[in-house]
Amino acid sequence: MVSAVKLQDTPWRICLTDRNTAAVNVGLKKIQMFLVKGKTLTNGKELNVSRYIIGLTSSRNSLLVSYSSQPWLEVISMDGKVLHQFDKSGKSQQFKYPEFMCTTPGGSVFISDRGTNTITKVDAQLNILQTFTSPLLRRPWGITAVTDDQILVCSLENNSIVLLQQSTNTMTTLLGKDDGIERPFTLTYCPDLKKVYVAIAGMIDTIKVYQMS
Repeated sequence: MVSAVKLQDTPWRICLTDRNTAAVNVGLKKIQMFLVKGKTLTNGKELNVSRYIIGLTSSRNSLLVSYSSQPWLEVISMDGKVLHQFDKSGKSQQFKYPEFMCTTPGGSVFISDRGTNTITKVDAQLNILQTFTSPLLRRPWGITAVTDDQILVCSLENNSIVLLQQSTNTMTTLLGKDDGIERPFTLTYCPDLKKVYVAIAGMIDTIKVYQMS
């Protein structure tokens, strides 16, 4: 450990906004910004929102936030101004629990919804671009980008990690029970090492690491 900061409440979601800044969902209705200078981590701005945050990512110098009730999604500027909200019309049935979000290297945003068993791709204005479904998705939770075209998803009740190839609209099981995957909760991908890091529900002291070819 090279640096640490004290938080006022429990941290839930974290994302990088650029090489020198990170955003953390602290408590239920607050986003804490952090600045990285060399090896030092310092507190930045605090952003307050009106609803309970359940998902957080960043894209194109903005924060994308998902909530447990309407409006399901918001795009927020780095100083806390709401730029876009997901349409509250009948299209709101698109989401039931959009909990996890990820951003591809090219800036596209994908959202996993364990209430509808879907993965949804949106643009920077929260327009729905594509929705992905498969029997392989049962209660999808954690989601991470490998490339602009490849997304990894935790399929909690299928005890698997699913690879979504958006250009072909196909899903395949990448890792399963035989690989030690059981109730995967969240994951991330390191492009430099080509490794996947998986957290398992109920195993609070274990991260499983897998090498991708």
